[in-house]
Amino acid sequence: MSIQPEQLKYCDSHEWVYAPTDAGGVATVGISAFAVAELNDLVFMALPSVGQKLAAGQEFGEVESVKAVSPMYSPVSGEVIEVNSGLVDRLEQLNADPYDQGWMMKIKMSDPSELAKLMDYQTYQKMISQHG
Repeated sequence: MSIQPEQLKYCDSHEWVYAPTDAGGVATVGISAFAVAELNDLVFMALPSVGQKLAAGQEFGEVESVKAVSPMYSPVSGEVIEVNSGLVDRLEQLNADPYDQGWMMKIKMSDPSELAKLMDYQTYQKMISQHG
């Protein structure tokens, strides 16, 4: 799998979702490189459980850095079918590659139309450039 930031949809809270049409309604979720850089020294991560049902906007875990704890929110509704549990022990992968190796969960979407409410890459870039 090779995910490019330009292929993703984004939330205001910096989560990304990758849901190619050929994935059978399965979306891959993570956090953006911008969010990882803002958090800086990561020390802990909590991920959801397989089988957990999430609503769009619902907290699914958290990332903790030396300076802050940041909740992560699901960009779409559905059931968690896989988590990247190895990431919890290798947080440096999130810094090195937040889009490929740093994915957090895969979710079987219950309402793929929710993707239309998310930002595309250009809109997300505009939003983060205003954070200065």
